[in-house]
Amino acid sequence: MLDIFSLEATAINPTLISIIYSICLSFILSTSIALTYQKTFQGLSYSRNFIQAMILSSIVTAIAMQAIGDNLARGMGMMGALAIIRFRSSLKDPKDMIYIFVCLSLGIACGVYSYSIAIVGTIGFVVISIILYHVPFAKTSHFDGLLRFNVDSNEGKNQQLETILSNNCDLFALVTLREVAQGSRLDYAYQVKIKNNSTYQKFMHELQKIESIRGLNLMLQESTVEV
Repeated sequence: MLDIFSLEATAINPTLISIIYSICLSFILSTSIALTYQKTFQGLSYSRNFIQAMILSSIVTAIAMQAIGDNLARGMGMMGALAIIRFRSSLKDPKDMIYIFVCLSLGIACGVYSYSIAIVGTIGFVVISIILYHVPFAKTSHFDGLLRFNVDSNEGKNQQLETILSNNCDLFALVTLREVAQGSRLDYAYQVKIKNNSTYQKFMHELQKIESIRGLNLMLQESTVEV
């Protein structure tokens, strides 16, 4: 039976088994982090590429740390390689940055054969993430989704729109408003929270009664489809 503590003792002189074990462990642990991210996600949509990037970044970091080892020259070479490869992808949510950082940390721990730290750290991170997801302040959602449409630039239509929103929504906030079709139409984007005595179907049906409305689209917060 493979002894994890005996593998940790081979950090100075790694064997093929310890290298394979490090890569496999980084994959398993980062996958559990990615699944936790998916289950606790609270935005409008998540990116499948981002989830895959978390898993792959952990594996790449583990490989890099094993390649560097205790060699200073290799470490300087790795810094030079990273200076050439510039990552320009921006993370809009600070939570995404935390998940990327924890996957990189797991890769480092596995790469230096600190398996106990990697395993215990992953379990702790997953448990705390799930607890934070279920605490009351994490569940509070000010808005249910994003409503988009465009209508004729007509004052009467705008008054009808305001009436429908007031009758069906507890909260609604205008996100963007821009002119389209050379100013003859207005494109709206609202964040909305539907009243308890109303439904999405009723809300959409009333909006469709506006004669000039086009491009009506309601993206709900529960959706996990990549957009």
